[in-house]
Amino acid sequence: MDFITSVKEKARRNPQRIVLPEGTEERTLKAADVILKEGIARVILLGDPERIAHLASEYYLEHIGMATIVDPKNNPDRQRYIDLMLKLRAAKGLTPDQAGALIEKPLYLGAVMVKAGDADGEVAGADSATSDVLRPAFQYVKTEPGVSVVSGAFLMTLPDKMFGENGQMVFADCAVTPCPTAEELAQIAVITGRTARRLCGFEPRVAMLSFSTMGSASHPMVDKVTEATRLARELDPTLEIDGDLQADAAIIPGVACKKAPRSRVAGRANVLVFPSLEVGNIAYKLVQRMAHAEAIGPILQGLASPINDLSRGCSVDDIVGVVAIIACQAMRRHEESK
Repeated sequence: MDFITSVKEKARRNPQRIVLPEGTEERTLKAADVILKEGIARVILLGDPERIAHLASEYYLEHIGMATIVDPKNNPDRQRYIDLMLKLRAAKGLTPDQAGALIEKPLYLGAVMVKAGDADGEVAGADSATSDVLRPAFQYVKTEPGVSVVSGAFLMTLPDKMFGENGQMVFADCAVTPCPTAEELAQIAVITGRTARRLCGFEPRVAMLSFSTMGSASHPMVDKVTEATRLARELDPTLEIDGDLQADAAIIPGVACKKAPRSRVAGRANVLVFPSLEVGNIAYKLVQRMAHAEAIGPILQGLASPINDLSRGCSVDDIVGVVAIIACQAMRRHEESK
């Protein structure tokens, strides 16, 4: 069973309420129809109900009637959401008039619904820039307690099963934070390890990557990775984290024996944490294209509730898969909060 199939199966066991702010976007509507048909999630579509009904008919979608449709321009919960927005942002200068205008914007309404507990997660970005998706999430959902940085992980499935966990690996940060500090890199490492546990179901072995292995090179960039490793171990002593490690020392047992013989992670890493966004983004795309790996993501990490940004080039299947992942994240969050 492949990863997405297993995630969909998990999501069906306890369907979560996932809000899709781009409720009149073609791929989003078609994905919603699949999600509802397969019972992957309880879908909340934001948009004009008449427009959604017209488009559903035009696209021959048979299951959109099972969705909850919320009109941002005519929402019975409008004042309750405005009150919540003012509670959270009045100190930042938000006025009632500004809140009233923002709550009619689907990306803001979706984020506030998640914050209010009226949705378990949100997926958007098929028709919106990443910054437009993330801004309301940062302002209203905010980050997890003890976390100050949001990052993006890719779930990589490689044809060669010798790597990672039977071919499965998690890469981060490949999508959000350009040049993390040592403290931020430590948080990214811990959160990515938890993503591996929560979504992939394997025990993470986290490699903090560098152009140095165990101090073989001397440079401030290496010092950052070494310090991040120390801080990450303090943040979560239950995780196996090691660094600095070069990429070959992290994933090839023979190289690890020579370069880092005492490391419990070297040669066996299934989570790779890159020192910068530039490196992470280049690395996952090279692996995806040259090793013919499947790259699922980015999966946003560090937010207090599951919210995810899609690529504007995403397919219907991509949206269905990300909704299933967000639903599983929401389930796990509920279980952990009990």
